[in-house]
Formats: sequence, C-alpha cells, structure tokens
Amino acid sequence: MPAWPASAPLPTTWPKQPEFLRTDAAGLVPGHSWFSPVRSPNSARSRPSSARRLRAAARNADRIRAAPATDTARSGFSVLGEHCWQHDGMDVVGLERIEAAAELLGPVIRRTPVVASRVLSERTGHEVWLKCENLQRTGSFKPRGAYNRIANLPLDVRAGGVVAASAGNHAQGVAWAASSLGIESTVFMPVGASLPKLAATKAYGARVRQVGDTVDEALDAAVEFAQRTGATLIHPFDHPDIVAGQATVGLEILAQLPRVGTVVVPTGGGGLLAGIAVALHHLAPDVRVLGVQAAAAAAWPDSLAAGRPVRAASMSTMADGIAVGLPGAVPFRHVAEHVPTMLTVGEDALSRALLLCLERAKLIVEPAGAAAVAALMSCGPEELGLRGPVCAILSGGNIDPLLLTRLIGHGLSSAGRYLAVQVTISDRPGRLSGLLGVVGKTGASVVDVAHSRIGAWLALDEVEVSLTLETRGPEHRDDVLATLADAGYVVRVQD
Repeated sequence: MPAWPASAPLPTTWPKQPEFLRTDAAGLVPGHSWFSPVRSPNSARSRPSSARRLRAAARNADRIRAAPATDTARSGFSVLGEHCWQHDGMDVVGLERIEAAAELLGPVIRRTPVVASRVLSERTGHEVWLKCENLQRTGSFKPRGAYNRIANLPLDVRAGGVVAASAGNHAQGVAWAASSLGIESTVFMPVGASLPKLAATKAYGARVRQVGDTVDEALDAAVEFAQRTGATLIHPFDHPDIVAGQATVGLEILAQLPRVGTVVVPTGGGGLLAGIAVALHHLAPDVRVLGVQAAAAAAWPDSLAAGRPVRAASMSTMADGIAVGLPGAVPFRHVAEHVPTMLTVGEDALSRALLLCLERAKLIVEPAGAAAVAALMSCGPEELGLRGPVCAILSGGNIDPLLLTRLIGHGLSSAGRYLAVQVTISDRPGRLSGLLGVVGKTGASVVDVAHSRIGAWLALDEVEVSLTLETRGPEHRDDVLATLADAGYVVRVQD
C-alpha cells in the first residue's frame, strides 16, 4: 500500500473488496451453501461517512494534549521494568474511544467475514461462526491496534518514527500501519524469526533488525532504541489505543451476528480479549466472552487468580502468536472485570483445530489463530458454558509453509489418521513381506518403510522396521495395532 502522508485527508471511498469476499444480494459468498453466509463488507452500515470520520479525528485530536519531551508523558502512561504500561488515572478504554477507533479504521481496515461452521455446530450443539481475522490486512487482527495507536500520535512525535519488537504478526501490523501513515518504522525481531514473516515485515516498509533469540530480548533492544533515538515504542498489547483498535473486532461481530451469545477469543497479552470484552460489555452485556490460551504458555489463569499479572511458569507451545509470558497491565484491568472464564488447550488440540480449519473451512490459520476452534473441539459443555450462537475468532493466518507441513502431519496423527510404529522382526527372507502382509489385511495404507540393522538393542539376527501408515481414524488405528499384536509382533508406537 502506498505511503499515506500524515497531513493528507482520509480517503473518501471504501477500499476495493477482494473478489472472493464479495457477496450477492442475499449476503452470501458465491459458491457457499445457505448455511455459510458472510455479511457484506460493502454494506452502507460499514462505510463511515466523511462527517463521522471528521468527528472521530476531532475527538482523537482532543485526546492528544501538547506535552513535553516524550510520548510516554503525553499519553499519561509510564514504562515499567517489564516494558508494560501502568495506568496513571485516566479512563483507559471506554465506548467513545472504541467508536472513535472504528471510525478512524473504517476506511483502511477490512471488515473481515464471518463464516458458518457446520462441523463445529454439530459438535457443540450451537450455531458456530468463524470470524476470519486471518483474512485481515497483513494476515491478522494486529493492524487494527497498531494503526489506531500510530494514527493518534501527535505530528511532532510521528517525526521521530516508531519502533516495535515482535516475531511476526505485530511486526507486520506496525510496518503496514506506519507505511500507510508515512512514518518510518523499525522492527526488532529475534534471530530465529521465520523467513516469510521477516520478508513480509520488510515488504511492508519497516527497517528490520534481528537481535537475540527471544522476543523479550528483541523488546529490550527496541526499548533501548526508543530511548536513544526518540522513536515511539508501539507495544503489541499494553496501551489503551491498541486495546481500542482491537475492540473494533467486537463491534463488527455485533453488526454481523446481532444474536451472538458467546464469543471465543485466542489470548496472549490480552489486547484483543480486553477490547472485545469492553465493547460487548457496553453494547451487549449478556454476551459471554471466553479467553483461550495454550496450556503450555498460560499466564492468564494464575494472573486472574492472583489479581495481578503473573509471569507464566513455562513457555513452550507451537502457538507462538499467543505465547506471552506476562499479561499487559492495561488489558488485565478489563479482562479481570469482564471475562470470568479463561480456558486452556493442549498442543494436540491446536494441531487438530488447524487441520479442521484447513480441511472443512478451507481456511489457513496459524496455531494461535486456531485456539478458539481448539477450545470448541476439546473442552466439555460445562467448561465452555456456551449460550446462543457462538463466534470463534480466527485471529491470524501467518504460518511458515514448512511449519504448516509439520503441523498437518501432527494433526493427522492426533486425529488417528497417521500411525508411526517400530517393529522388531527376524532378519530372514520373507519376514518383512510377512509383516507388510498383515498390515495390508487391515486396510491401512503404507506411507513409508525404513529397514535398519543398526541398534544396540537388536540381536545379530534381528532388524528394526519403522512403518508410517495412513489410517481412517482412531478406531481403525486401534484395529491395526490389535491385529499386529494378535499376529505376535511387539509394536512400539512413535509419537
């Protein structure tokens, strides 16, 4: 997208909608069944008028006071040792701030579709819809908060540029937003950041610097850079303007699904969850909001129990987009007040959810983006406590193709459709074909065979055979293992 100078007026036309998101007169995506309507992003309600945009800009200008030196002082927030923001007394996020963000973002952010999921509806007994933020600009919800935060910076602060730290989605959101507003951006990313996300961040216009092995180390470098150069640090979740920008997802859900009863939200630092919770609290207080974290990187349950942000004890999950060690102070205030339930999901559930989105919804999502679907698939009815129509947010779709390949295999294995085993057999002619003959009778398809005579546990007349089999589900998988055992084989199942 071409640079948008800070002094230029907002555009007066809605961005052209991609062909695959256009709807017919009935509000349906061409080719979708009656059960999969998508509300039209080109409806009159979704296009803010010029007057409304001017009012939003005026309100935003009123909130930005002339101030000394730093944007931190100007905003009324101070930096903590953990690089979070501490509230200094002003009303953090209210409905007026969210509505102003919606009017500001209207001309530049896509109103992403909601798509019905028959398989999840049948599984949960509730009408389930997917809010496709994986189809948002840059592939996630992040540009909403990033653009709102950067657009609200005073002109003199914009001149110093902005800086961020991220391994992916926030980096791309900041790079896109800054370029759209004609502002220089610098993004610090870990050395191990995936090549597609690194290339995308550069393509959106940011200067990328790779520092350290973790996002925390990159954030330390970004803070030092901001202090040294005067650039404004754009935190991924811990600022009121970020929360207000992410809250526009909630406004869209209410416009697209007026009868919604439950909203399920992938949760990392808490900006998206807090924003949606505040928006729904003001406009639809009866809607139940559920947060979802990866069980292997879940800081929120302990934090809510302690009444303050508490650092997670462990951080080891495939869902790197929600792997945040410490909840933000600003999101925590709102989540603690408005979100009574935080769910956690395991790695197998995440991989199965990613596979379901790919196979059944034809949508590519990253593991973090599939967390809400994973909760609907793996959590029990009492734990979920669903009410009315359900909206599960697909928060992002930025995934390395190599990782996607591995996760598809992991998901197939978790769903009982792949089976990897090791079998020790006698090293005599015909014994391998005998083993494969037993497998063939079960109806399993052999994907790969590895035959090895090397192993300290093997006798001189033994070989180890590793088989990868394609099965038709958990029951068929168990039948294959039982048949091999009945034939006298000792089988070791590989994870």
